[in-house]
Amino acid sequence: MRDFSPDGLETLLSAMVACGADPESRAWRDLARVVYTAARADPSVTRLWPPYTAQGQPTEVASWRELAQEIRALASRDTATQQALTEWLHHHHGPARTSPGSAPSATANVISGDSVLHGPSVQARDIHGGIHFHSPSPAPPPRLPVPRQLPPVTARFLDREADRRTFDTLRARRPAHAPQILVVSGLAGIGKTTFAAHWLYEHAAGFPDGQLYADLGGGTADGPLSPAVVLEAFLVALGASSVPAGIAQRSALWRSLTAGLRLAVLLDSAFTAAQVRPLLLGTPTGLTMVTSRNNLTGLRADGAAVHRLEGLPAGAAVELLAVGGGTRVAREPAAAREVVRLCGRLPLAVALASAQLALRPHHSVSALADSLSGGRGVVDALRVDGEAVMHTALDMSYDVLPHESRALYRRMGLLPADRFDLSFLTGLADDGEGSPGTGQSADIAVNALVEANLLEETGPGTCRFHDLVQPHARRLGKELEDLGGRERALRRFVDWCLSTAASAEGILTPSHRLPGHGLPAGTVPPTPLDGPEEALTWLDTHRNGLMGAVRHSDRAGWDFSCWRLTDLMWPLFLRLRPSGMWIEAHQLGLEAARRSGSREGEGRMLTSGAIGLRNAGRYLEAADWYRQALETATADRDVRQQAQAVSGLGHVSLLAHRLDEARDHFEHALRLRESIGYRRGAALSRRRLGETALADGDLTTATEQLRRAHAELDALGETYEATRVLALLGHVLDRDGDRDGGVRRLWEALARFQAGDARSEHWEARCLEWLGQAAESRGDHAESVRYYEAARDLFRRLSPEDAQRLDDRLRQP
Repeated sequence: MRDFSPDGLETLLSAMVACGADPESRAWRDLARVVYTAARADPSVTRLWPPYTAQGQPTEVASWRELAQEIRALASRDTATQQALTEWLHHHHGPARTSPGSAPSATANVISGDSVLHGPSVQARDIHGGIHFHSPSPAPPPRLPVPRQLPPVTARFLDREADRRTFDTLRARRPAHAPQILVVSGLAGIGKTTFAAHWLYEHAAGFPDGQLYADLGGGTADGPLSPAVVLEAFLVALGASSVPAGIAQRSALWRSLTAGLRLAVLLDSAFTAAQVRPLLLGTPTGLTMVTSRNNLTGLRADGAAVHRLEGLPAGAAVELLAVGGGTRVAREPAAAREVVRLCGRLPLAVALASAQLALRPHHSVSALADSLSGGRGVVDALRVDGEAVMHTALDMSYDVLPHESRALYRRMGLLPADRFDLSFLTGLADDGEGSPGTGQSADIAVNALVEANLLEETGPGTCRFHDLVQPHARRLGKELEDLGGRERALRRFVDWCLSTAASAEGILTPSHRLPGHGLPAGTVPPTPLDGPEEALTWLDTHRNGLMGAVRHSDRAGWDFSCWRLTDLMWPLFLRLRPSGMWIEAHQLGLEAARRSGSREGEGRMLTSGAIGLRNAGRYLEAADWYRQALETATADRDVRQQAQAVSGLGHVSLLAHRLDEARDHFEHALRLRESIGYRRGAALSRRRLGETALADGDLTTATEQLRRAHAELDALGETYEATRVLALLGHVLDRDGDRDGGVRRLWEALARFQAGDARSEHWEARCLEWLGQAAESRGDHAESVRYYEAARDLFRRLSPEDAQRLDDRLRQP
């Protein structure tokens, strides 16, 4: 072992200076390894290496001396550094020395001890004449360019303003003491790499020491790339003359070399957090950005912020479609919006659709929309060089899922729903033989789907497929699930819809329950619903799935389920008024009830379905359904249903402004209901009589009937119906001159319709319109406009005809 005593410093310094004369020599490269070994014990030593100025000129001896002192000090307390330094001195010991104790030859010039020679020198016995030295300065080592490795970006980069602002905010809030890690996650084709590269290009001035890039292969068929391979490429790019063999040593050297650098690193298409972790920068001056189809939740423990990219805004997506579609997109705006919707607003899918339009300049946007909506669908139809790239990407995401998640994914794909409750998925995640799985196994399976961005959470306990993921899941379900498995999954889904809809009905409209028609024992447990507001929110959230269950029951011949589920959806129809769904469900339910021979079901479908037809303005059809219901109820001697049908005929007459006919029907219905002691029904008949008197201009009778109806409904605890009557009463009082009393009641009703037991957007809009009328009658034009606009905005989603009516009113001076 070499001597590391103080008098050995000059020996080490002499050897270092000698090797420094040739930076291309083996001695220089081996000395660099010594420095890197020492850096593992103390990374600060790298600040002294290499000992060259920025201009590539040799440094003064003082710089070599500082490096020698630091290395010797580390060698005295670190075994690895001591061994590396000893080995280097053994092979590169500097100028020749005589052996201790030997006598110099007669002709030798002796340089002994720890003497150090700097610069050109001659060792000789006799020198004659003048000697001139002409040694050129050593050539500086070639300096590597600052790495700028980001992939090129597209010329057209649309929107993403909100995402840019989010990243700017995250960058500005970075902790001063900790490295920053930003993760961009999202579905395949969502534009993660493009967004990340664009953002880093925009902020290139903040990273003067370079931008490194690596594709980690998480979305390729070859599988994820080893972090050791990536580290080797990064170290070479930063000028490391040699790279350690082990990943731990490479990672340590990576952190040492990047310490203090203002460097950006883009790790693209990462597969797992474990793959990323060795590549993270260790300095707060740098930024590591990661893109992945997975959420990489594990990186949160390392301080990462995860941002999930969604599809493009509709306007930006249409603009992208126009790149290839040109003026056709502007000529067919509705078809363009449909293409964008079918593509799920994914930049990749929209770009492929745009390319198809460019390829076929005489192909209309409408024809493309028809092509994508039928046949193989978007996932299979949009191709690059013959490959269905979206299909391939989704297959790869599916293939790496755990077994339980793949099974759940397939079964969910079979279901005619766009929202799923975790409580239901617990039952669906069974063992394939119909026995229910555990909540824990379902939770694990769902978590894996969410982590892979195949499923997204939309609320507490609720999730959905992306629009392009669902067709892929459905195809796999049909291909890989046997017939029995498919039927079990669909039967479980329909039963869950029945049980939860029954629970919602019991909370929102308990008086609507149909006696003697409870659900069979062993039905799938319902989703727990805590109160009226949660029940109505569940119906609204799952309206498409409920309708899908009705349609499937009709196709499968499950007649009881078809009409019974339609009947249980009454609170949905009553409060939210989806006219098209209302009519379709009752048409299917009516046929199913007749096929099954259920007279009660037939009567309920006729009366409830007629209300949907009436609300849609189809008065003749509504009257026909009411008459059929009256005939059925009369034949069955069902007085309650007779009154319901007669009241419905009265409402059709009222809407047609046949007021005498309407009054006769409502009075007949009132007598029938009072004859059987049906207090709620009698109060509702009085409400209709009040509306008829209002339409006839008899405000005194209208006020009397509505007061009685409100008092009776309030006493019965019928909050929703009582609030509807309260709103009507407020409107009548305002019309009759009691403006303060009328407006006070309208405000009270509005508050109940906006939240709580009586929540209803339709009646909220009606209250706002009536408040607008009250303001207009007071001469407050500005306030009336505010009310009318608020009502119109609600009606746009619920009733386009009412929205148009208010638009017309707002245009009036």
